[in-house]
Amino acid sequence: MSEHSHHHGHGNNHAHTTDAELAEMLNLDVLILGSYLEAATDWAAELAPDSSSIIDVGAGSGAGTLALARRFPQASVTALDRSAGMLAKTLDAAHDHGVAGRVDTIEVDLNEAWPASASADLMWASSSLHELADPERTMAEMFAALNPGGVLIVIEMDSLPSFLPESMPEGSAVAPGVESRLHAALAGSGWNQYPEWTSGLERAGFAVERRHFPTLGSSTPELASRYARSFLGRMASALEGTASPADLASLEVLLGAGPESVERRGDIVVRGHRTAWAARKP
Repeated sequence: MSEHSHHHGHGNNHAHTTDAELAEMLNLDVLILGSYLEAATDWAAELAPDSSSIIDVGAGSGAGTLALARRFPQASVTALDRSAGMLAKTLDAAHDHGVAGRVDTIEVDLNEAWPASASADLMWASSSLHELADPERTMAEMFAALNPGGVLIVIEMDSLPSFLPESMPEGSAVAPGVESRLHAALAGSGWNQYPEWTSGLERAGFAVERRHFPTLGSSTPELASRYARSFLGRMASALEGTASPADLASLEVLLGAGPESVERRGDIVVRGHRTAWAARKP
C-alpha cells in the first residue's frame, strides 16, 4: 500500500477514512516508501516474465497498477476495487503516466464474488487481502481465475510506518518510546492485522515462497511531515480509550501546531517494512 487496495471489506484500517484522505495517505506512502514497489515488481517479473494480462486486486489509488504497467510494458493491467472514486484516480494517474491504453478497471466488491471476466497471468494484491470478509474464498477464486503457471503476489505492511526517534531531548513534551507503545496498542486491538498467508494460499492450491522488503523512506522534510501527520492522525482516532493518557497527550503534541509538532521537528525519518508472498498456480 499498494500500500496500501483498501476498500474491499470489513477491515478496521480505513473504517473512518474518506476516499480523499485515503488516497492522500496512499500516495504519500508510495512517494516516500515506494522503493519496495520496484523490488516487488522486479520479483514478479522474475517469476512471471511473459505476463500479458495482470490484475491489481484492490487497487486503491493505483500505485501498484502503474508500477506493474511500467514494469510489464507488453501487458494489459486491470485494476479491481469497490470504490468508483479510487478507480477514477487510477485511470487519471494512468493517463498522466502515458499508460492509459493498457489500463482498465472493474468496480467490484470481492466480498460478493470474483468478476467472471477477470482472468490473468499475474495477480497482485497489496494490503488488500486482510480487508476481505473471507480471504480464503477469494484466494481460491483467484487461483481458479489465474492462467496455468500464473503467479499471485500478495504484499502486506508487516509493521506500521514509524517516524520518530526512540529517544527524545530532555524536557520534551513527547514521551520517549511513545511510537512503539502506540503501535503495540493498535496491534492489541487488531488494527492492520493480517494472518501469515502461506497456509491459506497452499490450501487454495498454490506453491508459495516469501520475501521481505524493508524500506527507509526517501523524501523531503515536507513530505515526511505530511505523511507523519496523515498516519498519526489516523492512529489517534483508533487509539481513543486504548492507549495511555500520557501517550495520547504526546500524540496530541505531535499533531498540534507547537514547536514539537511533526511539521516543526527536525528528526522525522520514515521507516517501513513489507512481507510479500509469491504463489504460483501449477
